[in-house]
Amino acid sequence: MSNWDKAKQYHQHSKHGYHGSAPGPGYMDWENQPDPFRRYDGAEIIKLKKISLNEGPLFYEALQPEKTPGLLLNFATLSQLFSDSLAISAWKSFQGSKWALRVNPSSGNLHPTEGYLICGPIEGINSFPSVSHYCPKTHGLEIRTTFSNQTWERMSEDFPENTFFIGLSSIYWREAWKYGLRAFRYCHHDMGHALAAINIAGAALGWRTQLLDHLGTEELEIVLGLHNKNDEEIEVPNCLIAVTSQESVKNIKSRDFVAGFSDLKWLGNPNFLSNDHMDWQGISEVSQATQKPYTEDFPDSDFKPGTLPNLLQEDSFPIRKAIHQRRSAVAMDGKTRISRATFYQFMATTIPEACPLPFQTFPWDPQIHLGLFIHRVDDLAEGLYFLVRNKNHLIHLKSKLKKDFTWIKPKDCPDDMDLFLLQEGDFRGMATSVSCGQEIAGQGCFSLGMISAFENASTNYGAWMYPRLYWECGAIGQMLYLQAEVSGIRSTGIGCFFDDPVCEVFGIEDRSYQSLYHFTVGGPVEDSRLTTLPPYEDD
Repeated sequence: MSNWDKAKQYHQHSKHGYHGSAPGPGYMDWENQPDPFRRYDGAEIIKLKKISLNEGPLFYEALQPEKTPGLLLNFATLSQLFSDSLAISAWKSFQGSKWALRVNPSSGNLHPTEGYLICGPIEGINSFPSVSHYCPKTHGLEIRTTFSNQTWERMSEDFPENTFFIGLSSIYWREAWKYGLRAFRYCHHDMGHALAAINIAGAALGWRTQLLDHLGTEELEIVLGLHNKNDEEIEVPNCLIAVTSQESVKNIKSRDFVAGFSDLKWLGNPNFLSNDHMDWQGISEVSQATQKPYTEDFPDSDFKPGTLPNLLQEDSFPIRKAIHQRRSAVAMDGKTRISRATFYQFMATTIPEACPLPFQTFPWDPQIHLGLFIHRVDDLAEGLYFLVRNKNHLIHLKSKLKKDFTWIKPKDCPDDMDLFLLQEGDFRGMATSVSCGQEIAGQGCFSLGMISAFENASTNYGAWMYPRLYWECGAIGQMLYLQAEVSGIRSTGIGCFFDDPVCEVFGIEDRSYQSLYHFTVGGPVEDSRLTTLPPYEDD
């Protein structure tokens, strides 16, 4: 069986349906809930600086690179980057229980994503090049190893001065504890949220990011110090990102990032997250099948991000305020409405041609489209809509969706936005039904399914593209979260949906396209029973 066949097998086995759910634990083993914080016991901890939220550009300014000048890399700006991307945003408490919320969202607030910093000497952190683990609980860096200036110069010589690197990994057990087999999907949703969070946090500083996606899993394990594995709580490296003050760097595929790392001494022992574990062999198998080999560049394409600069609207909302007050709505009020212009702004922030910055770490053509259930948008008919995020897919999509769909552009839709009304009608019940019966999907202003090119994605790339489809979904979701804050409402990611029934709504009869993530946007119902506390004790 090929690796892509193994990925497809996992995808099929992890589907929910009206007559059965994907395999799960069946109960909540609270005694073994994984620790949401990774620690490296024995490693030196460098506390980062707390940065006031009064600093930073407006939301729309940060999304347009030319409007935000690049700041110098130093202890304070690096502290801000982590504060705005992977840190704790607040604590919640209820009847003696207390839990943390983070800037980067996570399914079930379980947080399988870990972050690592590779940098040269920075005053206040280290006088030598180093690899550190970011600890959200302390807003600090745990120094895992230092290495020679020669190794750092070899890593960074093709990049602008003051470039540094961020690595991201996933611990599948954190999600599998609650969600079972489907957890692999959710971990990679979270990866996409984290990538977009880093992109946007960097944008607030005038910095750019670039995914070094020529590297394979083996190279990433060595560079991030993850080659010594705990088989029950395996931590899988996903990517390495270059953060620079300039545009992306070309011709880096031949760089040997592993040289000088193989014999380093790594400091600190990773904490055990649970005493007992439940084995999910299907997750192990799909993880192995989708490991990325060392590759050359992605295939050339004629898709050009950033070619529709006039779709974004101006606003007066500080980007860092949106980042830190972002929350997932637990329920929608079933009555809030938004304007048509606001809805179009939501759509514009998800389109790489109009808003490339959140998606700059994805070197592939956009693979994800939005199948929309519009419930309460002024001057737009209720109904089923479709946003095409890659114009090159439009003809193929029309051949795969229902033949009687209208494909009409709605009133006053921007000319360059490929948004189409497929069918008028009240789809609140349908949206609720296919989202595992969750009323939140039918009581917002709109909800959606992220419909991904599926078979062709593997044909054009490889089995390792499968998790990257979820990354793209997560990045879209992050923009929906932030735009909701700017618009004075809330949104929520929905990982539980009935896979094949969603495809049936749109008339998809094969695996050419699959639904990978759902979202809902609307007026939230606040839970007044909860107490909100600051993220860090000295705040």
